Amino acid sequence: MQMSRLAQRAKALSTCFSQTRLFGNGTAVLRKSDDDRAPQARFFPPLQEPMLLPGTFKNKVAFITGGGTGLGKGMTFTLSSLGAECVIASRNLDVLKATAEEISSQTGNKVHPVQCNVRDPDSVKATVDQMVNDVGLPDVVINNAAGNFISPSERLSANAWKAITDTVLNGTAYITLDIGKRLIAAQKGAAFLCITTIYADSGSGFVMPSASAKAGVEALCKSLVAEWGRYGLRFNIIQPGPIKTKGAFSRLDPTGKFEKLMIERIPVGRLGTVGEIANLAAYLCSDYASWVSGATIKIDGGEYSFMAGEFNSLSLVTKEQWDVMEAIIRQTKGS
Repeated sequence: MQMSRLAQRAKALSTCFSQTRLFGNGTAVLRKSDDDRAPQARFFPPLQEPMLLPGTFKNKVAFITGGGTGLGKGMTFTLSSLGAECVIASRNLDVLKATAEEISSQTGNKVHPVQCNVRDPDSVKATVDQMVNDVGLPDVVINNAAGNFISPSERLSANAWKAITDTVLNGTAYITLDIGKRLIAAQKGAAFLCITTIYADSGSGFVMPSASAKAGVEALCKSLVAEWGRYGLRFNIIQPGPIKTKGAFSRLDPTGKFEKLMIERIPVGRLGTVGEIANLAAYLCSDYASWVSGATIKIDGGEYSFMAGEFNSLSLVTKEQWDVMEAIIRQTKGS
């Protein structure tokens, strides 16, 4: 009878462990506070101001795709505040103009909005032509334009696949090849940076086109590290974890439920900030990182490592659940 009860408790605990892996609320120590951060997040405060010295990018031109909103806007602000003359590109010219005016008024440095559809090579060429005419060839190129949505892969149409891969992979290739060829011809060096994602390494269900395209972007960068280094061109990659921006979260987490799950699997206990990505981007594109080429840097609060470990989700098991397990072990040893 006693062993039967133990077996029932073990089964219940097993079920609890299984559910905790995906949906656990965590121990008292790991529960989120009212501001949607775990208590340990107080040890990891995000610093938003630029970390590099004023004037780091003085007399330099930076070109940022997707520069009107989200991460692109944040990186543009940081580079502009450090002295860069920025050119921002996307399809929505009105948004670009508003962002350019906002950032210029804050930093005192000119930001140029240029309409561009990165999916179209002709549009890319026209955009780069305009940049060269206005400010010259860039010293910094950030491929940040992206697109994504959640969908079961069996529901994807050919157009859905094409919409993502044309923006993320083909767009990055068109920008990089067009600007890169001109830089090589002009014998001018530059730093290229691509913004991908942590699941470019692992793949991910329900965002299969994005995962495939981002992995392709990383292969593009790594290939050119070896081939174009002799021309004075550097290539690096940032893999952000979850950064809460209005555009991304409205598409990927419209109900807000997934955000709670994300925080539970981030050891640092909070989401990342735009400013943190911008500071890393500025460093990698600066002369302080002139010996950094071919780097792929995760900035995710430890999320990738947490998800990769087979038993890491046991950190979400409560003290009461551990007590039950220890009691089962003690009684089993004594029988």
